Amino acid sequence: MAPPGKNTVRVTILGQSYTLRAKGDPVEVERLAQNVDELMHSIAAKAPNADSSHVAVLACLHLADKLNSLEQDLGALKQRVERKSEEFAGLLDQALEGD
Repeated sequence: MAPPGKNTVRVTILGQSYTLRAKGDPVEVERLAQNVDELMHSIAAKAPNADSSHVAVLACLHLADKLNSLEQDLGALKQRVERKSEEFAGLLDQALEGD
């Protein structure tokens, strides 16, 4: 029996079945597993002689690169928001001083 708030989800990735406990929405876990499965199948098709461990490592590297890129984008966005917030605060101060 799964602990309260956790659902058991059965997924298949690269032909291997896994039973996972999902903290959140089991449909989301299934969707993520399907994305990983598609990525690994895509990699396996391009490297037909690679075993599943190599395919998994290449998939991890691909996902790590994607995560790194998204983290850089997020950092740049946060800086932009901070600059704009400072600009708006300055404009608000000017408007309040004009009253």
